[in-house]
Amino acid sequence: MKAARAFTPDVVSDITPALLAIGRDSFPQALIGTLRRVADVGHCMVFSFAGPRSAACLLDVGNIPTGRDLGIAYSEHFHQADPNRDAVFEGQAQAAPIVLPNFARRMYSDGYRKIFFDDSDIVDKFASAIWTGDTCFYVNFYRITEQGRFTREQIARLTAVAPAVSAAVARHFQYDEAPDRDPMARLKTLFATAEPLARLTAREKEVCLRILSGFSSEAIAAELGIGLHSALTYRKRAYDKLGISSQNQLFAIALRLVASSRPLN
Repeated sequence: MKAARAFTPDVVSDITPALLAIGRDSFPQALIGTLRRVADVGHCMVFSFAGPRSAACLLDVGNIPTGRDLGIAYSEHFHQADPNRDAVFEGQAQAAPIVLPNFARRMYSDGYRKIFFDDSDIVDKFASAIWTGDTCFYVNFYRITEQGRFTREQIARLTAVAPAVSAAVARHFQYDEAPDRDPMARLKTLFATAEPLARLTAREKEVCLRILSGFSSEAIAAELGIGLHSALTYRKRAYDKLGISSQNQLFAIALRLVASSRPLN
């Protein structure tokens, strides 16, 4: 229940830049910016598993100077000693993202702790994973000594957004997009062609697109040149047609469609 309460409209707005950066060179910075706003994450690393004996580091971004070396060490050897490994592979049969157990130093061997935590100044970790076919994307969020451990509230917020973040990460590394594509074009195309978004009127779509971009109701009204009452009315009508009642649910629809759609040309 705590995680559900932590998933506020503010948290949803914080995730949006990473969603819009899927398939673009700006995705790593958009992702770490998102994670810092959500829970003051210091560093993020993403690994892929193509089988029990194969691991690769796909992303290393944040405040750990030795991140690249850690990624290589994990991929070449230490992935086999990761205590999360069993839970990750046991979750292969399920379609839903996996939120891994909370970090505890005792879970790791002495050698693992020395390299990946003591020598690297890492004091806390949160992790999630998602399988797409035969490939797993394993997403790790870290904090260093200067930041301290994650608070209960931060863990609740990460638990709430981890499934969406994992899906966005998976989609990014599967996405083949032209570098100059407008990041909003993907969402605009979905609103034009994909159910249930396509059933909205033009004005309702304009309002919803701006909600997904993190605009307040006042900012939406100002940009569209309409009154605040009208902006709120269009939002209510759109939500009614979509069968939802919150920005959280609107974001969930958009993310599901982005994650499941083919690259848009």
